[in-house]
Amino acid sequence: MIFKFISRKIKFLLHAAKQKESDVEKEEPEKKEITKDSVKKQLSSNVSNLKKRLSNSSDLKIHYFRTGKDGCYTGALAFIDGLVSNTLITESILRPLTVWEAQSEQEPDEEKLMDGVIEQALCSGEIEKILELPQAVAGCLSGDTVLFMEGCASALVISTKGWDKRSVSEPQSETVVRGPREGFTENLRTNTSLIRRKIKSGKLHVENMKIGRKTQTDICLMYLEDVVSSDVIRTVKSRMKQLDVDAILESGYIEEYIEDAPLSPFPTVGYTEKPDVAAGKILEGRIAIIVDGTPFVLTAPMLFVESFQTTEDYYTRTIYASLMRVTRFIGYLITIFAPGIYISLSDFHQEIIPTTLLFTIANAREGTPFPVFVETLIMVFAFEIIREAGIRLPRPVGQAISIVGALVMGDAAVSAGLVGAPVVIVVAITAVSAFLVPSQSDSVSMLRVAMMALASFTGWYGLAMGSLAILLYLGSLTSFGVPYFDGFSWNHNLQDSLVRMPLWTMVKRPKYIAEGNITRIGKIDPPLRPHKKEEGEDEDL
Repeated sequence: MIFKFISRKIKFLLHAAKQKESDVEKEEPEKKEITKDSVKKQLSSNVSNLKKRLSNSSDLKIHYFRTGKDGCYTGALAFIDGLVSNTLITESILRPLTVWEAQSEQEPDEEKLMDGVIEQALCSGEIEKILELPQAVAGCLSGDTVLFMEGCASALVISTKGWDKRSVSEPQSETVVRGPREGFTENLRTNTSLIRRKIKSGKLHVENMKIGRKTQTDICLMYLEDVVSSDVIRTVKSRMKQLDVDAILESGYIEEYIEDAPLSPFPTVGYTEKPDVAAGKILEGRIAIIVDGTPFVLTAPMLFVESFQTTEDYYTRTIYASLMRVTRFIGYLITIFAPGIYISLSDFHQEIIPTTLLFTIANAREGTPFPVFVETLIMVFAFEIIREAGIRLPRPVGQAISIVGALVMGDAAVSAGLVGAPVVIVVAITAVSAFLVPSQSDSVSMLRVAMMALASFTGWYGLAMGSLAILLYLGSLTSFGVPYFDGFSWNHNLQDSLVRMPLWTMVKRPKYIAEGNITRIGKIDPPLRPHKKEEGEDEDL
């Protein structure tokens, strides 16, 4: 008897617990309906709440309509004027809804009604069913149209983006003689499609996210799943997810937030405006970060040697490409050290200068009131002013200011006796050499002045100590855990560093970037000699 009583009691308690759980499950939908942020069944309430959340903006348009058999259902479309395509709204939403004949009911079932609208009426390719009003607000602000129906505690977000956008054109910052002429635009989906056209692989992973409490900027990560390093992708994602900022207006915001050394003069995150460059870096194992609203796509990690590589290096002859790359390295050294070398020779090491040249320099500097360091600093500063003015002014005016300003200021400074002619020549060579490596223009401007200051104090010794400090600093830098100076170490990466070896020799991807599938090409016989005919092979007629 005792055991029967205990067993009955246990069954009773289990039944009561199950009943309580079912009651809680029944109450949850009712709680969702009465929450402040959920979509209500009353159409007027949803429209008024949406207007309040968008501050009753004048560009918020509400279009009421009736659909179903004999117009038995009432609905409303909400969208932001200027962000949507009116043609899409008319052809994909309004026209199908007006001819849709659904059976009317006294109390329409929410699920049946919304499913019928999606499956039988609408012609749009991208439709999302939502239950929360903030999702409707986000949809409107993203250029979508939100559909509310009377008696339904859910809404539909329909893709109708249709704002004006710039067409694909040749980028201004990366012009080429040979190679593709298309460049990224300010539209996110256009940019992802340009990369998709280059890499037709199912392993190309695309991941979307939104960053910015106020701007809600769309950002996209693209990488090859079987090639990218797991450590690098984990680092990039963690840094991106930690961003809690108001606005992301350009990819430069992202670059400063996620790079390893934000105060370093050397960039540790690459950027490009060309789809073929981004595709090439993705194929090597890097990650492309695409930000909506800018044509500049970030690539990570970045190596120092990338600054001296161009797309044409891989489209032209190997020997010529290698020669041009060596020229860029030499130009980079000239633009940093040329003013410092001139200062050290003039002030400390005159015995190295040939006698005839020394007399020429002395005659040119005769009557100048400033030391060599001050002369050089004045001319470098004047060049930076002219360069900045040429960039900021409209292009026709900027070119005229750059050319005329440089000629007039240089000639006037020499004629007035403020600087010597050799200083003008040195600064001119320095300025022209800086344009060979545009991605390092920021670091070049700062390092040039630092080398000038060191040379003015101790001559060659200052330049030697400065060079050693730069090398040590570059060796300590990393980009998302990858050594920044990689590419100059003794491994297969040397095939694409100081020189560009033939493509059929670059079998492996960069050592510290790629992971998993590091083989780039299969076995290819080098085309070094003409084909030899086998014995018994007939000659071609």
